[in-house]
Amino acid sequence: MSAQTEYVTLSVSDGTSMRAYVARPASKPRAGLIVFQEAFGVNAHIRDVAERFAGQGYLAIAPELFHRTAPGFEGSYTDFPAVMPHMKALSDNGLAADGRAAFDWLENQARGLPAGAIGYCMGGRTACLAAITTPLACAVSYYGGGIAPSPMFPNLLDRLKDLKAPMLLFWGGKDAHIGPEAVDAVTGALRSASKPYVNVVFSDADHGFFCDARASYNPQAAAQAWPLTLAFLETHLASVSRHVGA
Repeated sequence: MSAQTEYVTLSVSDGTSMRAYVARPASKPRAGLIVFQEAFGVNAHIRDVAERFAGQGYLAIAPELFHRTAPGFEGSYTDFPAVMPHMKALSDNGLAADGRAAFDWLENQARGLPAGAIGYCMGGRTACLAAITTPLACAVSYYGGGIAPSPMFPNLLDRLKDLKAPMLLFWGGKDAHIGPEAVDAVTGALRSASKPYVNVVFSDADHGFFCDARASYNPQAAAQAWPLTLAFLETHLASVSRHVGA
């Protein structure tokens, strides 16, 4: 199935406006999916990811999380300092409001269908935050820095008790930014809170292993993570939507 794409503008509860990239499936959507960006914006890679999910039947929306400081921002993978001011300007209240705006848009577009979230890097943390603050059916985090303690964001460990949805977590075993102690802290908090989760560590993968535009791209890990992601979404989104429509 080929995707139909467009940009939409969403109203956020703090009074700001946020552009989002939408990829629609060719036929009736199976479910809705929020695609949360890396630190480099809703760039060609994130747009491609949204389109790939639309090709699987999901109505995908990728909100621009830097809309308060740099609408339309697309950073270079080789110039991380350029993204730092925009990351530092983020707040959890703002990110939660952004996630809710995208969720409400999906609710309006695909009435009666469940919605989930997936995110990469800082978007992986945002997907987790959205699963805490928004009634999602599931969430997927790829190497979500800041769920565990990190220098960039307040950690979410104490908030995981309020998680509203099952989570699938991917990590790279060679990720120098998110070490095994951070992964253990996240899974330990989820276990303590009795929250449903799936945890996957690719021992030979680095941070950003799913992004084919990054030097750290790992085609083997990416190829294995994709069907695991689709199976998780099928379980918690597509199968639920079929039941709703029955």
